[in-house]
Amino acid sequence: MKPLQWIMVGASLSLAACHQPAQQAAAPVSKTPAPASSSAKSASRFEPPSESSMPSDEFGKQIALGRQIFIDPGRYAKAYVGNQLSCENCHLDAGRLAHSAPLWSAYPMYPAYRAKNHHVNTFEERLQGCFQYSMNGKAPPLGDPVLVALETYSYWMAKGAPTGTSLPGRGYPKLSKPAMAPDYARGEAVFKRDCALCHGNNGQGQQVADRTVFPPLWGPQSFNWGAGMEQINNAAGFIKANMPLGRGNTLTDQDAWDVAYFMDAHERPQDPRFNGSISETRSAFHDTPDSLYGVAVNGTMLGQGSSKQ
Repeated sequence: MKPLQWIMVGASLSLAACHQPAQQAAAPVSKTPAPASSSAKSASRFEPPSESSMPSDEFGKQIALGRQIFIDPGRYAKAYVGNQLSCENCHLDAGRLAHSAPLWSAYPMYPAYRAKNHHVNTFEERLQGCFQYSMNGKAPPLGDPVLVALETYSYWMAKGAPTGTSLPGRGYPKLSKPAMAPDYARGEAVFKRDCALCHGNNGQGQQVADRTVFPPLWGPQSFNWGAGMEQINNAAGFIKANMPLGRGNTLTDQDAWDVAYFMDAHERPQDPRFNGSISETRSAFHDTPDSLYGVAVNGTMLGQGSSKQ
């Protein structure tokens, strides 16, 4: 539940463009995917405990409950979820997969200062943020059984990991700035080629029996403007390492940047920190070229927020 990245030489171009209401010019799409690689898993030297080793005592019950919440928060933490996403959408393989913000690499790094809220956060506070932003819901109170179970699951996943050490595979990869500034038209072409099959032509994902199989990427049922994935650099790193699902590291870096830009150039629920002014909210929380909040793309000012359905 943590949620993402990106920009370039063209940064000066794209970023400048991001701050101006200008139409994106069409640009050629990268046609040659990078060779397939399994580096997302092999890069990590830390191995979390196997699920078969989960204890069967009372402590193990909390671990199991935390895993259930993590995979299906809409069922097990319904009061705090405001969209169709689950923790596993950003933290793949139930939070185990390297380069997908795995829990075993996050838990040992807290308490930690976060510029997002300008104070030292406990791990529980970090979990609260996932509900508030990535799942567009509300933060469970500190000590709530939902947070206790999730923290227990995370603690168990990190068994044997060193405290305060950034392990290989932590978070999402940090991509180098692309040769060309991220581009909406190129990103749209990548999306149609590699993403629409799962997420739909309209980016609204797929559900089966009221359960999300592929998450909506924008719109009222997606993450809100306060989530880390709204940052292009975060999204590009996640996409490069993990998308298309099961074929991570097959897109070029340029493709990853472009499709991340395309995804984040769509409207989504308002940032909970919105103070009534898009420009002021941007200045306070989104003052980076990696965010399109408060930026005009294709003639539309982003950051107005999608209403919940």
